[in-house]
Amino acid sequence: MTVVLKSVGKRYKGVVALADVDLEFGRGVTGLLGPNGAGKTTILRLVSTALEPSSGTVTVFGRDAHGTHAERTAVRRGLGYLPQEVAFPPGMTVFGFVDYIAVLKEWTDTRARHAEIRRVLDVVGLGDLATRRIRALSGGQRRRAALAQALLGDPGLLILDEPTTGLDPEQHVAFRSVLSGIAARATVLLATHQTEDVAALCDRVVVLAGGGVRFDGGVRDLTATADGRVWLCEGDHPGAVASWRTGAGRHRRIGGSPPPEGDPAEPTLEDAYLLMLATPRKAT
Repeated sequence: MTVVLKSVGKRYKGVVALADVDLEFGRGVTGLLGPNGAGKTTILRLVSTALEPSSGTVTVFGRDAHGTHAERTAVRRGLGYLPQEVAFPPGMTVFGFVDYIAVLKEWTDTRARHAEIRRVLDVVGLGDLATRRIRALSGGQRRRAALAQALLGDPGLLILDEPTTGLDPEQHVAFRSVLSGIAARATVLLATHQTEDVAALCDRVVVLAGGGVRFDGGVRDLTATADGRVWLCEGDHPGAVASWRTGAGRHRRIGGSPPPEGDPAEPTLEDAYLLMLATPRKAT
């Protein structure tokens, strides 16, 4: 396995962010789903060596991610990381920004480094904007520039925190195309609130809530937990986990008792996710 978390806990000034979490991640795309404060970003920061656990161990590429300086450096050299927020130097061009990150990643051969920068900019669709200033880019273009730096060196582990923020539908499709190609040869951890991204991209989904793992398995398996619990009906009815009027005029009802004169609906990953968060954890 590329990443192994054993009995990992993390506390921030007495607040429990993660409690005794055991997870392993191998090749392919794993989606991390959960509400704000569930521990998604904490897991990514632990794996990237940016944050140390309060308890337990994190192993990446067979090395202790929080061990010796040599071990941490070896882990960092093998991964690409796109944080939720990226601070861009204001005066840099797109090419200059990615070049700056490449230098920090110890790409010392100028010719090879510049060739790699051009490659990753082409991958994210910014090759023709390489000389444009970062400050002149749209929000979606900045997000793609941030993704480009994470792809430098074709890393064996790619860590993505809310990667599709600010992307329009066309850019979403392009992003999914890029990621699907990478997943065949690398381990990808994707933390997101977008269930549609998980449904479209991920082989596996981990649902986090309250500092622990609520579900760990296939996307289809999670979706199947909502079978027989979603209906289309003529009006709103009390007792549902969620209910709203669709564009077709009928109400989509998730959870609760079957509504009178309701028709069963094909569940989505979002339906299953909402139901799982609304279901109390079983005592162990």
